[in-house]
Amino acid sequence: MRLSLRDVPTRVATGAFILHSGWQKWTDNSAAAGVHGMAAGAFPFLTAIPPTRFLKGLAAAELALGTALLAPFVPNRLAGAGLTGFAGSLLAMYLRTPALHKPGSIWPTQAGTGVSKDVWMLGIGLGLLADGTPGASG
Repeated sequence: MRLSLRDVPTRVATGAFILHSGWQKWTDNSAAAGVHGMAAGAFPFLTAIPPTRFLKGLAAAELALGTALLAPFVPNRLAGAGLTGFAGSLLAMYLRTPALHKPGSIWPTQAGTGVSKDVWMLGIGLGLLADGTPGASG
């Protein structure tokens, strides 16, 4: 396994962003109720988890994913699988929350712009996941 130079910018930018987000959540519980409420609105089974526990779990997942993306010894396909799953969950939440997108549309409302941009993380994750598969260039 070797990390291609072309993969470094996307892995560093995405990994640093996610790592920072996880660190903020880990050190500051003030957003626990809001983050939990939005997630539980999209995925009702999450209501059984207390908000601060949910936020700590999300923070730990973001810290692990950000670290994996930044670690050059983690293969692209493994980092891409994690990023694809994470971004896919965020986009599922976006699509399941009516206030985040315009009625009958995938296009974001003002409130949804911050989450809708996670489509780029999905694209990066899929690109890393495809790395090294038959038919992939490089």
